[in-house]
Amino acid sequence: MARTASPADEGPYNLRSDGEPGVDGYLGCFRRGPAVFSLYQISPVPHRYTPGPPEYLIDVDDGAGARECGRFITDPDPDPVWNRAWNGDEWCGWIIERSLALIAEPDDD
Repeated sequence: MARTASPADEGPYNLRSDGEPGVDGYLGCFRRGPAVFSLYQISPVPHRYTPGPPEYLIDVDDGAGARECGRFITDPDPDPVWNRAWNGDEWCGWIIERSLALIAEPDDD
């Protein structure tokens, strides 16, 4: 996969849709058309003790800033909760597939 911009490339004001720094929990990003999807592990917080299975946040930015696309837990299978218009969107299966690939092999750049 070709390298795309990471949160570190965005400058000091890059934030996730939940207001946290874009570098916190960042696993990588992928693109489809004009939309860039970024994946973050939001719980348990990396390098801290937080009980429970990993929870992931998917943000989407199509030029208007980061907005939440969905969240999911992989315990035992992904059961995504899609945000607003994304619920039932035809891209949902593709988004989860790409997200699981990033979880298995995070973007280290």
